Amino acid sequence: MSINRREFLKKAGVIAALGLGGAVTLDAFELLEPLKAADFTSENKLAAQRWAMVIDMSKLSQADIDEIIKGCHELHNVPDMGSDKDEIKWIWTDTYEHVFPGDENHYLDEKTKTMPFLTLCNHCDHPPCVRVCPTQATFRREDGVVGMDMHRCIGCRFCMAACPYGARSFNYWDPKPHIAKINPEYPHRSKGVVEKCTLCMERLDQGLPPLCVEKSKGAIVYGDLEDPNSAVRKVLSTHYSIRRKPELGSQPSVYYLIGGEERA
Repeated sequence: MSINRREFLKKAGVIAALGLGGAVTLDAFELLEPLKAADFTSENKLAAQRWAMVIDMSKLSQADIDEIIKGCHELHNVPDMGSDKDEIKWIWTDTYEHVFPGDENHYLDEKTKTMPFLTLCNHCDHPPCVRVCPTQATFRREDGVVGMDMHRCIGCRFCMAACPYGARSFNYWDPKPHIAKINPEYPHRSKGVVEKCTLCMERLDQGLPPLCVEKSKGAIVYGDLEDPNSAVRKVLSTHYSIRRKPELGSQPSVYYLIGGEERA
């Protein structure tokens, strides 16, 4: 079953009016079920067996990173809580030692050590967050996108405990007053709800690339990991790449290029 954007927002409004957002009971699941199936489908929908992304850090300036984060957060109504303690983030930056804790190197060059690495949900092939969610608010689509139905979330935060990448945030406070300008094209959240990057699945289903890709000026490449002719496979076959905590077996779908050099 699929519904268009207008129907999706209408259903979201009904649920908000009923007071179900962030406090869903088992009896409400039947009402909420269509929301999970909503995929904003259009005839231009982009399809893949498994979406993946490659981030070339050598091509990203601080200005580029700032623009990417700003664009993502404005599009998805991500609130600015004004403090690190209550921070809500879909895409953010962190240092090398925090992003790749298993790759400690005392002799790593200073530039890489201090580089602000762009970080987001890894849309894992075996996502632990999906396995522990009791309401299926967190789910994995057939194309590999790990989605989040924020109207179905009961705020138990099991997914936050399970995610080894710190890619989820919890709304301890009502986020609406902390959104400078609400985008009416995307549902905003309520207090007591977990949220995260969804790889812009609503844009993919409209035939558009993820916004971070669009704003990266070529530094972020996306495509079908199962297609040997896709953009991501071509980059990965000619460059040395790394992923976050691959030893955990979750199989992240986000790859990083650090030096940017092409292999001979």
